[in-house]
Amino acid sequence: MKKFFAVALGILTAIGGFVDIGDLVTNAVVGARFGLSLVWVVLVGVVGICLFAQMSGRVAAVSGRATFEIIRERLGPRVGGANLVASFLVTLLTLTAEIGGIALALELASSVERRLWIPFAGLAVWLVLWRVKFSVLENVAGLLGLTLVAFAVALFQLGPDWGELVEQATRPQVPASEPVPTYWYYAVALFGAAMTPYEVFFFSSGAREERWTVKDLSVSRANVLIGFPLGGLLSVAIAGCAAVVLLPRGIEVSTLSQITLPVALAGGKLLLALVILGIVAATFGAALETALSTGYTLAQFFGWSWGKYHRPAQAARFHTAMAVAVLVGTLVLLTNVDPVAVTEYSVVFSAVALPLTYLPILVVANDREYMGDHVNGRATNALGLVYLVVILAASLAAIPLMIATGAGG
Repeated sequence: MKKFFAVALGILTAIGGFVDIGDLVTNAVVGARFGLSLVWVVLVGVVGICLFAQMSGRVAAVSGRATFEIIRERLGPRVGGANLVASFLVTLLTLTAEIGGIALALELASSVERRLWIPFAGLAVWLVLWRVKFSVLENVAGLLGLTLVAFAVALFQLGPDWGELVEQATRPQVPASEPVPTYWYYAVALFGAAMTPYEVFFFSSGAREERWTVKDLSVSRANVLIGFPLGGLLSVAIAGCAAVVLLPRGIEVSTLSQITLPVALAGGKLLLALVILGIVAATFGAALETALSTGYTLAQFFGWSWGKYHRPAQAARFHTAMAVAVLVGTLVLLTNVDPVAVTEYSVVFSAVALPLTYLPILVVANDREYMGDHVNGRATNALGLVYLVVILAASLAAIPLMIATGAGG
């Protein structure tokens, strides 16, 4: 029974934690411009993150070490250093976007200008990281994030033409009003949002925080293979709401209030309140995860003590690295940059960094010195190699498409 509750809680947390500010904004933007014609990218991204997250969780459970520690040891300081730089910079940019997302959600809830919320958002993230246990900060944020299911409720209440939505999803076409490069730019952005690098490092390090062993592999698989796909359905619901309400009216998403407009139209203030709570929880939870990931990657590469199971005094450099990352993200936002724009750039640069993140994970998951009999099977390796080709293509295309389309403008 105890194991059942652990699996159920992990699945619910994974669902609520899958959607962060990148998924929220990108899916809404895409739905408002392309309908559901890019749903196939969400499917590809969800399968990919499931594939590599379960690898990284298995590596941690079997070897007793976080993935980034083994990457540094197995592939050497040069490859590990390239992985560190790419992953850290993208994670820092994502952290900035998540803190901005918290401020935007609080602005929407209170009508108080976001710049006044930014310092409080950064301070709250740091305080929780400093004082709250890992299991509490992970599970509470994930469970509260489940209120984003209000997007799915809103989609049903809007009474859309389901046949048309299915047609858009199953027979994707580039709208006549949109250039083909813009379509592919947003395809890459959606892919980057679904496979953000911090997710696998957080999943692996979280496995060590919770002391997973080989006995916990079934829990890991259930969390990934059930929780993430259900989280992906929430992403599709966000795009669906935008497709039904915003696309016919020619409204392009540039603010958080536009993202929540379909919910307000469908369910009024109560449903809107639930969605705002979900956005606050999802962005706050993702800010915690990205901040932790900055500390994890640095500490694991340089061999520092790390983990929330250590008191701050026992892992001072780990906690200091997180505090500095939160401070940097907060200060960047105080320059009055647009958090939505930061979010859009963060998912594109996530796509750029994908090969440096996922190739080493595939290598380590096949190393018998660390994994013994728990190395990847043939089917997993075959799918992993296919995804490496897709990841490399997305990485190479991201910057040229961003330049050619003016960042999707």
